[in-house]
Amino acid sequence: MTGLRQLQRQRVREAISSVAIRLFLERGFDEVPVTEVAAVAGVSKPTLFKYFPTKEDLVLHRIADHQGEAARVVRASGEPPVEALRRHFLDGLARHDPVTGLNDHPEVVAYHRMVFSTPSLAARVFHHMSLDERALAEALAEKTDDLTAGLLAGQVLATQRVLAQRNWRLLAQGVPLEEVEPEAVRAAERAFSLLPAV
Repeated sequence: MTGLRQLQRQRVREAISSVAIRLFLERGFDEVPVTEVAAVAGVSKPTLFKYFPTKEDLVLHRIADHQGEAARVVRASGEPPVEALRRHFLDGLARHDPVTGLNDHPEVVAYHRMVFSTPSLAARVFHHMSLDERALAEALAEKTDDLTAGLLAGQVLATQRVLAQRNWRLLAQGVPLEEVEPEAVRAAERAFSLLPAV
């Protein structure tokens, strides 16, 4: 029964978020009040806030499944950490994972544009990144000293962010995916080669 209840909660959560993102992409994040999102989604405002404590969470829950991902990659791999993270990022490029910026679906491109051009959303993304950085530093500290772990965690996440934004910007400028992809792979290989081996 618990599994069914969780599945139902997840469906409601996804439905509310999908409505919100559709409205935000149509009219702009700041132009759509939470009360309208709740009404269109067919839930009360208190119910909406039970699932999403802030308006920003309506958008950023789509990246929440990536929270702590770099730390999980490091812990799960028998490879040196930087190599494991490089391979994971390249695998994401090959899958056109939206988190790598290499996805030309119009809604994904518009989603990135909204996130990076809306100050409150961009600030929350950086908050998520700081949590990821802390988690990655803890995972790396199991293999090296605390200072090296902290410095490398910051470098890795900055590298991934710069690469993803670069890919997204090229696609947003209209450069075809088939042209961006080989350049994205080359850039990722170069960027990860600049990171110190641990």
